[in-house]
Amino acid sequence: MFRPKLPDVPMLPTTPVFPQQTQAPVAPTSRSLTPYAGAVAAVVVVGIVLTALLAAVAVSAVSVAIAAVVLRSLLNGANKR
Repeated sequence: MFRPKLPDVPMLPTTPVFPQQTQAPVAPTSRSLTPYAGAVAAVVVVGIVLTALLAAVAVSAVSVAIAAVVLRSLLNGANKR
């Protein structure tokens, strides 16, 4: 009288049922390099600018050194006269 009554469980089929595949499997898509193009361009531009600045500093240092040697030789020649 106080026992619960369980519902009837339908019987499952014993043979496995596989779904039919209607479409061909999709090949995995490769990641595009488009998002990285801006970063690569920025790195290249920064590298070019830094190289140009380094070259400008080197040329300026050489020209200042040459000017110092010329001035030193002119001042030493003027003191000997």
